[in-house]
Amino acid sequence: MAYKGHRINPKRFEPSQLKIIIIVLPLVIFMALPIIYIINHAFKPMEELFAFPPTFFVRNATMDNFTSLIKASRTAGIPMSRYVFNSLLVTILSIFLSLLFTTCAAFALSKIKFRAKNTLMNINQAAIMFVATAVLIPRYLVISFGGMIDTYFAHIFPVVAMPVVLFLVKQFVDQVPDSLMEAAYIDGATDFQVYLKIILPMIKPAIATAAIMVFQNVWGNMETSNYFVNDDSMKTLTFYMNTLANANNTVAGQGMAAAAALIMIVPNLVLFILLQKNVMNTMAHSGIK
Repeated sequence: MAYKGHRINPKRFEPSQLKIIIIVLPLVIFMALPIIYIINHAFKPMEELFAFPPTFFVRNATMDNFTSLIKASRTAGIPMSRYVFNSLLVTILSIFLSLLFTTCAAFALSKIKFRAKNTLMNINQAAIMFVATAVLIPRYLVISFGGMIDTYFAHIFPVVAMPVVLFLVKQFVDQVPDSLMEAAYIDGATDFQVYLKIILPMIKPAIATAAIMVFQNVWGNMETSNYFVNDDSMKTLTFYMNTLANANNTVAGQGMAAAAALIMIVPNLVLFILLQKNVMNTMAHSGIK
C-alpha cells in the first residue's frame, strides 16, 4: 500500500525521507559512540590511555597494545590458536543447533495442533523472566549429572535453548499464511517438507536476527568457561582474553585489555553487516507479497 507523495521502503532517496533522517541521525550517532570509542581506545599509546581529562579520539595511533597482547599470548602455556578454535567450534555448533531447534519448535507451536501447546508456550514465556544467574545452580547440576563437565557440550548445551529467540521466531511463523501450508499438504507434502520449503524461506529475517542474538550470547559468554570447564585447553577465547588482560594488572595490561576488547567486538560488527539486510527486512517485504 502506498500513499500519495511517497512510497514505503523506496530504493532511492526521496524528499519525504528527510524528516525521518533528521530524527534518526542523532540517535544513530549516539548509539555509535561506544563503538567509535572502543576502536580509538585500542590504538591509544600509554600516555593517552591514562590522560586526564581522558580523550575520546586517539591522537597518535599505535599498534603497541596489539603487540603486547600477542607477546603475552606467546608466553602462555596454551597457544591462543587453541582458544580461537574452541570459540569458533562452539559458536558455529551453538548457532546451528539453536536455530535448528528454535525454528522447529516455533513451527510446531505456531502451526501444528497438539495438546499442551499453549502450556509449553507459557513455560517459554515464563523462562524469559529468569536471568542466567538465577538458574546457574540448576544448570550446573544438569551439566554435571549429564557428564558434560570439561567437554564442548558444556559450552553448547546451556545456550541451545534461548526463550527470547523462540518467541521472536514464533511471531514470524505466525504470519505465514495457512493457505500456503494447506496447498502444500494437498499436494502431498509432509510436515518436514512444509517446514523446509515454506516456513524457513519465509522467516529469513527472523533467522538472521536470531543468528545475531545467539552469536552475541555465545561469543561473549564466560559463564561456561568459568563454571563448567576446568581444563584450560577447553576454554574459549573470550575467557582467555579477559584473564590475560586481568593477569597483567599493570599499565601495559590496560593497553592489552583495550586491544582485546576491540578484537572481541569485531566479529559482532562483521556478522551484523553481513546480515543487516535480512534483519531490516519485514515479513511483508521478504516473503508475503
